[in-house]
Amino acid sequence: MDKAPDAFRTISEVADDLDIPQHVLRFWETRFPQIKPMKRSGGRRYYRPDDVDLLKGIRRLLYGEGYTIRGVQRILKEHGVKSVQALVDGSAALPAFGAARGDTMEVAAEAGAGEAIVEAGDDEDEAAEDVSPAVRTAPPATSAGDRASAHARKLDRARLEAALQDLVACRQLLDGVMKEG
Repeated sequence: MDKAPDAFRTISEVADDLDIPQHVLRFWETRFPQIKPMKRSGGRRYYRPDDVDLLKGIRRLLYGEGYTIRGVQRILKEHGVKSVQALVDGSAALPAFGAARGDTMEVAAEAGAGEAIVEAGDDEDEAAEDVSPAVRTAPPATSAGDRASAHARKLDRARLEAALQDLVACRQLLDGVMKEG
């Protein structure tokens, strides 16, 4: 028998519903303070309907949209829990969250797509972690800040395209070695 839509769910029910292991839900609790299931004696978790919607939204952003944990944390911080809960319906369009990064970016040299990019106050590895698919859905730039953000999105795209080209070249090399062997 199915539970009522407003009934609390156990961790096993939520894990089955989201098709992810229970340990992932417990891990997400450590990374997203907005996930607060009710805990009974013995530590048994009970998820409210809003908790389940939030988990479904987080799952969509991480697995469906390709965001990093850090990117989802930033979305939750900047746009709130309700915006992520609104993603429950998989057919709903992803809101334009903008780039998951608010820092300004400076170009060391703009000659080619594979050039080094220097982050203000961050290292390049950290910057690459925050690149998200939202750069394709952000609205057109209008103000000076938006133009800087649009420039950053172009640079992120160029970096991703260069990395993809490198991966394709590596794949071709590996295919060649496999055929010889």
